[in-house]
Amino acid sequence: MSKNTTRRWSMAALTAVVCVGSAALTAPSAPAAQPTTTQTFTASSESGYTEAVQAAPRITRAQVLARAKTWLTANNGRPVPYSQNKRWKDGYRQDCSGFVSMALGLSKPGPNTVALKKSAYTRPIPMSRLAPGDLVIKADSNSADKRHVVIFDGWANSAHTVYKSYEQAGGVGTRWKQHSYGVNGRDGYHAYRPVNIVG
Repeated sequence: MSKNTTRRWSMAALTAVVCVGSAALTAPSAPAAQPTTTQTFTASSESGYTEAVQAAPRITRAQVLARAKTWLTANNGRPVPYSQNKRWKDGYRQDCSGFVSMALGLSKPGPNTVALKKSAYTRPIPMSRLAPGDLVIKADSNSADKRHVVIFDGWANSAHTVYKSYEQAGGVGTRWKQHSYGVNGRDGYHAYRPVNIVG
């Protein structure tokens, strides 16, 4: 290779390096790609997993309650048994948050109780504004055994001190029960409205 050829290659390489370096110094960095239909965060369940949060499908209040009711008899006429580790035949975890995820039509196996409080799924509301299909959540404990979520089914009295709800409870499984969680404002339970509920 001649000296002139070597010099031309050297100059071309130097020019390329200078151009790249100049662009790196002056060009703004490209924004990170933002997914259009998903948000991603680590949502470790009671047994531990990581999930990509997909946009929740639209669902009516009546559909949420109808779906919740199916687990009362899905186990050959009996309630779906409770488990933090197992999944039911439909792919959802058999704990309280898995049950709620199923009722809301969220991605399987369902976010955990803590993740259900995230804006991808719900927004906080006053207890006084609860409507059928809304959630009452306690998720401020480090212990999975002390976190819980129930589906509001309506007030049981005119004083609004007790309400009807669907839940997946330890040692019991799926049940419809009256509760007063969150009513006194001091037990760690709070009201949330699923963002995918229509109407």
